[in-house]
Amino acid sequence: MPAIAVPAFTLSCWLACYLIGRDPARATLRWSATALLSYALGVAAWTVAPASPTAEILLCIPALCWAGAVVSLLPLTPAERRPIDRGALLLGAAFLLMIVFLPQAGRLVVLAPLVGGLSLLWRMRAQVTPRMLTPALTVMAVLFTAALVLLLFTTSGAPAAVPALGVDLLVVGYLIAVAHVTETGERLRPDLRRSLVAAGAVLVLAGVPAVTTMYLAPDEDGVVLLQFVVLAAGAALAGLGSQVRRALDRMALADEQALRADRSALFLNADALLRRREQRRLETIGEPEFLRLTRRALIDFDDLNRLARSPLTDLPAVERRLAGRDDQPRARARELRAVLRECVSGLRPKGPFSTAEEWRYYNVLQFCCVLGLNPYARRPRLDGVSREARLAVEWFKRYVPQDISKQWQREAAMVVAEQLWTDVVGRRRALPSAEITTRAT
Repeated sequence: MPAIAVPAFTLSCWLACYLIGRDPARATLRWSATALLSYALGVAAWTVAPASPTAEILLCIPALCWAGAVVSLLPLTPAERRPIDRGALLLGAAFLLMIVFLPQAGRLVVLAPLVGGLSLLWRMRAQVTPRMLTPALTVMAVLFTAALVLLLFTTSGAPAAVPALGVDLLVVGYLIAVAHVTETGERLRPDLRRSLVAAGAVLVLAGVPAVTTMYLAPDEDGVVLLQFVVLAAGAALAGLGSQVRRALDRMALADEQALRADRSALFLNADALLRRREQRRLETIGEPEFLRLTRRALIDFDDLNRLARSPLTDLPAVERRLAGRDDQPRARARELRAVLRECVSGLRPKGPFSTAEEWRYYNVLQFCCVLGLNPYARRPRLDGVSREARLAVEWFKRYVPQDISKQWQREAAMVVAEQLWTDVVGRRRALPSAEITTRAT
């Protein structure tokens, strides 16, 4: 068992940390990472106490987390997503209590939320990208079900079922990562390959001694668990390399602020190069995809690191603004931010600030995206903002429901995208609103 448990545990911990490190704000990645971590803990528990209730429960929990990831993939509007997310969370908690108290055979009930989530995903598959994601997740769900049945209903099949569950979850984690980069317009393979090489090094340098130690001291549970702690630390370093490096800089260079800032800029440029798609002509990506990228860039307006990975950094307007200057990802991100700010400023009607109908697109982009204000927060941060911004925040909070605000953002992003698209193709050509995928953000 240690020869199977060590690589299964290490790779699961590594991919979980990689997904979280890629974008902690994405619910889909968080759910997938939680599923992998639960499986890793289940493997450790199974190694120490095979067929124990704790191990079986930990190996069943990934199905609930997988269902949460599927629900996060549903292309819903904000008004639809809020009750569905809340209901999914409550339903998941109820099923978690059920598998704790149900007998061994009854724990298969964890598959019910996953079946329901996949059914909804099939109903909306025309709006899900990439197109093969839904069939691929369904195939992996069938294989996961077979492995779980083998684990819960047989004793001789457990040595095959535990690694089979791990393979299924690793493939699902990869599929979720592909869906994430498809949505954000980033690149996956170079960054994933680099992180995987680091995980392989951990597996060789720490995994081989761990397996040897487990075989030499099979009855020492404390020693066995200590090996898993060492492997988890190594896997976390491989999956969260950039975050760990920045944390070390903050501790070791606490009194060298200028040096720390320079190193941070260099490392962020290096990370952006790994995730930024190869340069290509933007008109080849299609109008609906261009609109989606514009919406994402406006949402990420305040995050220079995400903007540095956006394909919109290849806009002709960005190229003109660079004009032979330093061509680095963060420099392109700053120019993209300036281009977006100009487009939003162009939406402002003439005259003093107003909340009239013709001001809604400018107001929602200027104050909610460009200035990054959240009118619907319990305590909006208004320190240092202008009187105009304070009036706008108060107006949004009192008179504009959050769902309406999100709808205005989508409509205003279409106007900005049309301006940018005109510059790309060199002629006036409206973006087809009927083809827009309304993915909740």
